Amino acid sequence: MPYTLVSFHAHPDDEALLTGGTLARAAAEGHRVVLAVATDGEAGAASTQYRSNLAAHRRDELDRSADALGCARVVRFGFRDSGWSRTSAPAPGAFSALPVMEAAAPLAELLVEEKADALTIYDPAGGYGHPDHKQVHTVGIYAARLAATPLVLEATIDRTMIRRLIRLVEALPGVLPAIHAADFADAYTAREHLTHRVDVRAYADAKRRALEAHASQASSESDSARTLALLLKLPPWLFRRFLGHEWFVERGRSPHRLDDDLFASLRQR
Repeated sequence: MPYTLVSFHAHPDDEALLTGGTLARAAAEGHRVVLAVATDGEAGAASTQYRSNLAAHRRDELDRSADALGCARVVRFGFRDSGWSRTSAPAPGAFSALPVMEAAAPLAELLVEEKADALTIYDPAGGYGHPDHKQVHTVGIYAARLAATPLVLEATIDRTMIRRLIRLVEALPGVLPAIHAADFADAYTAREHLTHRVDVRAYADAKRRALEAHASQASSESDSARTLALLLKLPPWLFRRFLGHEWFVERGRSPHRLDDDLFASLRQR
């Protein structure tokens, strides 16, 4: 039975990093995949060749990524990118600073319009703590409640796995010097709380093409850009191994097993 999946993200490139394989798999299996993005990512890192009109570049990159993943529709809400600073609060009017009801309204309308069966958001920590990612979590829950969307899944990463990988990177001087395993003690999701481990190895090529589409985000010397560039340098077999699974927490379900099928709960109703 085909389902309609709305995947809600904060910025262009988030869809490829956290859910690219899952979206490609869902589309290939005949489900309708709708990609919704809160901001155009205009506050993201990029080299000077992209800076003059970064939002336009990232909109184009999002379209190419969506094509690579087989998405049926892309919806941009056009909220202002909050940027990310550890020392200052987001500017008034930025996505993360908006009242939840205001920020959730267009997503709720989309869920109703699409008759969505499922919605992906982020975990409560917003993954690594970006304020726009945290807002995606809060807004997504609220919008799903308004639209009576039956299945809500938090896209995340197995915290144990990512800390192990970061420790390996820490052992390589100069690769990602500002990233440390200790900074991820509360990031993403503890393994025992996960409900889904989706096998996307067969869709690794699609995920890689989606990541490659976001050229602006691999163009600067920021840690996030260097992470994306590092992933794209992996040989295909290693890329498939390290990025061949994606993780989710299904809201309202106890983590008594790890499902490979994103829609398992819907099929059981």
